[in-house]
Amino acid sequence: MDRDGFVLAQERTGHAEDGLVAAGPLAREFTALTGELLSSGSVADILARVVAAVHRVVLAADLVSVTLRDADGTFHTPIETGPAASDIDAAQYRSGRGPCVESARADGPALAYSDDLRSEERWPEFSEAAVGHGYRSVLATSLVPDALPPRLPGALNVYARSAGAFVPADRDRLLLLSTHATLALATCTAVSAAGLQEAQLRQAIASRDVIGQAKGILMARRGLTADAAFDVLRRTSQDLNVKLVELAGTLAAQPSALDRE
Repeated sequence: MDRDGFVLAQERTGHAEDGLVAAGPLAREFTALTGELLSSGSVADILARVVAAVHRVVLAADLVSVTLRDADGTFHTPIETGPAASDIDAAQYRSGRGPCVESARADGPALAYSDDLRSEERWPEFSEAAVGHGYRSVLATSLVPDALPPRLPGALNVYARSAGAFVPADRDRLLLLSTHATLALATCTAVSAAGLQEAQLRQAIASRDVIGQAKGILMARRGLTADAAFDVLRRTSQDLNVKLVELAGTLAAQPSALDRE
């Protein structure tokens, strides 16, 4: 169901403000989202689906983004529905003050918001950037709070152009969406980290094997020692500006490739 369809369904059922009726479009949206998140194969896929759902379900949302806090404490915006979000978010990343930054911290609030950023005094740098881009209301909820590596904590951020745009039902909806996203991200990042470690191990073993093959070819064709063969590979890699493992792969596939070297 797209955003317009969702709004139309709410108008027909009379639940435009009370979106928590079990038989309404919101319940169907969350049911569908649950299935989508369970089938998501990556963090990027999860974030894209959640951001799209926010834009449909939070009716006042004009702009949506996600903040993630890296292991070194810095923040970045991996996904947004419009380029202005990255600029607005960056203002609070630089200052360390803003609803998204606060929500992404382990000791931050579950929900941070402002009904009118033109008069907001808590986050002056962020507010100036948001108003400068034409946005006056903001909602931010935490994602994966108290996360430890390899999981990344963050926040789900929603902006509206008008003041007082978000009603209490919008806050409830965003909290529900962030809960869904948190559960999916917590599972996916843990699985992804294990898979990444396994993939990196396989890659390291494969790289070692192909370099060994290339060294063997040079030793046989040139009568070199193992150390001398590796030195030829290293030097040629630097001269040609290609990765050592890529050069070794070429030589393993074409043993005569370095005969003129």
